[in-house]
Amino acid sequence: MPCNQKNIGFWGVLASTLILCACNSLFKKDKEENAIARVGDVYLYKKDVAGLVTKDMSPQDSAALINSYIQNWATKQLFMDRSKINLPENQLAEYNRLVEEYRADLYTRAYIEALVQKEMDTTVTNAQFEKFYEEQKDNFKLDEKLVQLRFVVLNAQFLNKDEVEKRLKNFDTEDKQFLDSIGVQFKKAHFNDSIWVSATRLISEIGPLDSENQDKHLKNSQFFELEDSLAVYLGKVNKVLMVNDIAPLSYIKPNIKQIILNRRRLSLKKKLETEILDQAVKNKDFQTYEPEE
Repeated sequence: MPCNQKNIGFWGVLASTLILCACNSLFKKDKEENAIARVGDVYLYKKDVAGLVTKDMSPQDSAALINSYIQNWATKQLFMDRSKINLPENQLAEYNRLVEEYRADLYTRAYIEALVQKEMDTTVTNAQFEKFYEEQKDNFKLDEKLVQLRFVVLNAQFLNKDEVEKRLKNFDTEDKQFLDSIGVQFKKAHFNDSIWVSATRLISEIGPLDSENQDKHLKNSQFFELEDSLAVYLGKVNKVLMVNDIAPLSYIKPNIKQIILNRRRLSLKKKLETEILDQAVKNKDFQTYEPEE
């Protein structure tokens, strides 16, 4: 080979080496300039802590928070480095396997949940509610008393109590209009007596009512008047369901809807799992092999 060709080859290799070294040096410099901390070859950057600081924080609080984060980050990195040196190989391999498994589970769950949210029908018809309720009725026994009632809470000095009591007992259209017209004078009012309310909730809203006297006052067609130092409580009970009675459909509809949707979610998840496997086999992206004997 002529001398000039040898020289060209030598200078070309040297130039490439210098360029590569320069690039590595620049890359390292760039990494260091944008970093706020380093442990070994691992860098922590400004973008990694950007979300920690809020607008309402003072500069001192921001600096303290970021510094605390950096210290914690460095401590974890240092312990990780030490663990890789000092832990047995088989233990490290097991931890790596668990990390990969957890990572795969996170991705898988997120993707499946996105597909389920996109494809699942979340509508439950009245017919579906009623069918499920009739089939599972024995599983919906009450564990506390339910009450249908209307009640008002009046100031202790309320002057027209007798009129309110009469209207609350009678409760025809005219009575409802009257009670609505003076509703601003009530401390509290509940007139929708078709809704089932738990005894626990009533005890929390009607001060003098408690677990010991509720059986006396919460009876079918019962009217009660209770009072304490703050208010007078007038109530007219329509109907009561006792513990171990079958819960009414209207009361447990939210629970039934959740059960139905959970079943749909599980069914759709299994369908998606089957489809993705079948498609992979069809496309020859997934194969199984017989173990060698």
